[in-house]
Amino acid sequence: MTGVTHEDRRAIEQDCARLVALYANLNDAGRWADVAALYAPDGRMARPTAPDDWTQGRDAILAAFLSRPARTTRHVCSNVVIDVVSEGEATGESAMLLFTGEGAPKVGSFHDRFVRIEGEWRFAERRGSLTF
Repeated sequence: MTGVTHEDRRAIEQDCARLVALYANLNDAGRWADVAALYAPDGRMARPTAPDDWTQGRDAILAAFLSRPARTTRHVCSNVVIDVVSEGEATGESAMLLFTGEGAPKVGSFHDRFVRIEGEWRFAERRGSLTF
């Protein structure tokens, strides 16, 4: 990790961890345009229920969220670990609980790749998976 100071690493970790939390909160609020804006323009996502089905690009991600039936959710993300690759790239993993009020909560994780674009961190890739 050449060129990244200890302070820079901590700041990057915090910024990316905040992005993970913001994603959960905006998702639960149904603020789909704001969720899509957390991705790089060419970013891609795979939902935990379909970890091999990629949606690429902000517009396609927004369309995917808008096409979902309305529901009340609460995402709880924890065990967030961010690994700084460089001044402009990081990876991360977090545990996720999804409560919908219907049945048992879903338990899974997210594997993320982050990029810095014009000074702001965004998801380059967000892949969810379910444990049970």
